[in-house]
Amino acid sequence: MTVAFLLVCFRILSAIPIPGVDKLRLEEFFGSSQLFSMVGIMAGGTMSNLSIIMLGVGPYITATIIMQISTMLFPKLKEAYYEEGAAGRAKFNRYARYLTVPLAGLQAYAFLNLLGSQGIVGSLGLMDMVKNIIIIMAGSMLVMWIGEMISEQKMGNGISLIIFAGIVSSLPQTIVNMIQSYNPTELLTYIGFVIIALAVIAGVVFINEGERKIPVSYAKQVRGNKMYGGVSSYLPIKVNQAGVIPIIFAISILLFPQFLAQASVLFSKSLSLKLTDFVNQFMNNQYYYSAAYFLLVVIFTYFYTSVTFDPKEISKNLQRAGGFVAGIRPGESTTTFLSKVISRITLWGAVFLGLIAILPNVVSMFTGIAILTIGGTAILIVVSVALETLRQINSQLMVRDYE
Repeated sequence: MTVAFLLVCFRILSAIPIPGVDKLRLEEFFGSSQLFSMVGIMAGGTMSNLSIIMLGVGPYITATIIMQISTMLFPKLKEAYYEEGAAGRAKFNRYARYLTVPLAGLQAYAFLNLLGSQGIVGSLGLMDMVKNIIIIMAGSMLVMWIGEMISEQKMGNGISLIIFAGIVSSLPQTIVNMIQSYNPTELLTYIGFVIIALAVIAGVVFINEGERKIPVSYAKQVRGNKMYGGVSSYLPIKVNQAGVIPIIFAISILLFPQFLAQASVLFSKSLSLKLTDFVNQFMNNQYYYSAAYFLLVVIFTYFYTSVTFDPKEISKNLQRAGGFVAGIRPGESTTTFLSKVISRITLWGAVFLGLIAILPNVVSMFTGIAILTIGGTAILIVVSVALETLRQINSQLMVRDYE
């Protein structure tokens, strides 16, 4: 009930727009920009009317990316994240929240400048600009808080559920638009779209649930008059260890040059115009954009998997518990073996995520039909979040039954 209430609050906030928005220009802008249409999905549907929470979870996601990269650059931060347990992760999340504040301010300023240049919002004076930035920053912090409150209910990941809610809320309007624009001569196209959607759903379920089970045995230990261990188990390694996070990360990175180009107007207007022109040319080239998107998704899949699955730590934990992989020496040999396995299995997950991410672009290039709003990424997020939420709900029910 609490989760439903929080999601309803989120949807109510997403319906409150900032002042001075030209709805027609806004629709034209999002219709002509595939990247910003996808950003609208990632923001949880809050950009469709430029609501007070228009940035959604974007700044928090960007802050998390920076913090995750920092664990690879700063050993002390990595040590806190991995070795201090829950306290270390709490400290990590606190730093991410602190970083969200300036990032939200920067993104709000850059985005308002971009909207002003497109004539979507009127010319803003200094006080109006400051007022809107403060409102948008406060909205971002509120969305972050809602996400964390949902996560605390152990009914799924709060950030993912917010994005899920935004996608699902847009489906009725999308279906209505498809019905209104239905043309009997394009029946085969609609059938093809349904077949592609079903194939994507089946593929997402197959990849998300797919895992390799590595057999693990535990040595027998005698303590007093009792013998412990001597049992066999397995270590599950998922094909898609990173979930939908790499796609969210990739979109954040693709969006960053656009924000940078708008923010550079503070230093040089001519530089800002040149950067904006370059970014627009790149984003409007389907081939360059799709290639960059695919590569970023693959890179972030490997990166995020390396953050969440550390073969060295798992090898140490197995050794401490008296466990070993069958046929592999404990210690360095186990670490090497696990590294090879995770590297090979992640390749399939990374390529799959990359293909799903660029599927709408590929379909659009060959057919001229844009299915971005309910494209592969949206289906991937909806199915993945639904599966993960059901898994967590079942886990909670099992714990309650046990108690």
